[in-house]
Amino acid sequence: MIKVTALTSGWNVPSSRFRVRQFIEPLANFGIQVSEYPLRLRKYTPNMSPPIRFLLDSGKTAARVPGLLAARRSDITWLERELVPRRFTLEHRAGSKRLFDVDDAIWLTGDPGFSEEIATRSYGVIAGNEFLAEHYRAVGARAWVVPTSIDTDRWQPGARPQDSSWVIGWSGTSSNLPSLESLAEPLADFLAQHPETKLLVVCDRRPSLKKIPPAQWSFERWSSTREVQLVQRMNVGLMPLPFTEWSLGKCAFKMIIYMAVGIPVVVSPIGTNKNILQQADVGLAAATANDWYEALLLLFCNRKRAASLGSAGRQLVEDNYSVAKNAGALARIFEEAAGF
Repeated sequence: MIKVTALTSGWNVPSSRFRVRQFIEPLANFGIQVSEYPLRLRKYTPNMSPPIRFLLDSGKTAARVPGLLAARRSDITWLERELVPRRFTLEHRAGSKRLFDVDDAIWLTGDPGFSEEIATRSYGVIAGNEFLAEHYRAVGARAWVVPTSIDTDRWQPGARPQDSSWVIGWSGTSSNLPSLESLAEPLADFLAQHPETKLLVVCDRRPSLKKIPPAQWSFERWSSTREVQLVQRMNVGLMPLPFTEWSLGKCAFKMIIYMAVGIPVVVSPIGTNKNILQQADVGLAAATANDWYEALLLLFCNRKRAASLGSAGRQLVEDNYSVAKNAGALARIFEEAAGF
């Protein structure tokens, strides 16, 4: 039995849920016992003055003590990102053998070199995509790619009423709302010309979409109990991203959850989004406002094509992005780190 202590970012933080927590039970089948210690304070807070930030970070560091003590009794420590946002703190005290799990280009934020310090002091890096892995290999760290995955038994296609509106959907955290809000104009144009369509936004905070009439879009506050049901109400899923280095580090998880429930996607063709579009015919790329409008129009007018893309997306998730598929790869990394 390999004993692992997982130090995660929080109970409802997506990276904690989808890169660590949902693998705990499958890893047990490989003889790997994972005990999770999520941060009990809110990990990510708005920008504060340096004195306030110091106080908050001190509290977060103190809150990590129980997990750090547990890590010293484990074979491996699974660091889901850094312990305190944008800083190197006590990661090197978290047991003798550490695996650093990263699903964003976090080196672009915070103290210079903080994530590279964590990576090179760890046994290796578990990266969400190849761009992230290559960055850490370049500074001398071992790195493996394990895609952010989804439980395909839980996330399944759902029945949609035939007489319901055609729903354009976006699901994500409020930190990503600027990307959705950048589509306000093409979405407003499309919705105005197709009154039988609606936009559904699932998020922890209501977006600002002043260009879209209130009657043509709805907001549902995210909850873990309803997240699958809400995404199943969508007919097409959106994943816009800016064309930046930060976006190259994104792991296409919005895209993956849409595909898991069998709906086509319209996405910005950058990074992992682009790679997935090249793997199978699962959706459409959109780089300009006109691209977004035309992609929605094609899927709205050609329901057979939309259904085909959705089915292909579901199959691709089962084959490459499911917990069942990737638990074994993750287990082999832990076995290597433990010397088995």
